[in-house]
Amino acid sequence: MAGMAEIHHPLFRSIKRGLAHRCPNCGKGEIYGRYLKVRPTCKACGHDLARYPADDGPAYLTILLIGHLIVGPALFFPVVWETPPQISLPIILGVLTVVTLLALPRVKGGWIGLMYALQVNDRDHRLHTADASD
Repeated sequence: MAGMAEIHHPLFRSIKRGLAHRCPNCGKGEIYGRYLKVRPTCKACGHDLARYPADDGPAYLTILLIGHLIVGPALFFPVVWETPPQISLPIILGVLTVVTLLALPRVKGGWIGLMYALQVNDRDHRLHTADASD
């Protein structure tokens, strides 16, 4: 449409700001009020942060990243197979838990930055056909 001004949100800048837990719009305000609780609005610029859907996507992406970047390569080390499970399992699961809990807020912030850059908001849910029943 010629009469409407096009809004441009740089993809990588928006994702980078989200990864840093910052508002994808201004880069100054914080995204979270608590661990994974997204603030309704940015305190710095007033941008509506609650409108970006971050349902299960960040969790799936975090599991995918942790599985491929940590679990897969760890299986190549003989110590994982040679150590008794009573010793190795608590250590491995503890490390995986800590890494996952540290990665999840960053991945969710990056996801929110991605949704901001792509201009996807919570009102777009009616466009998803998976939610509609025949």
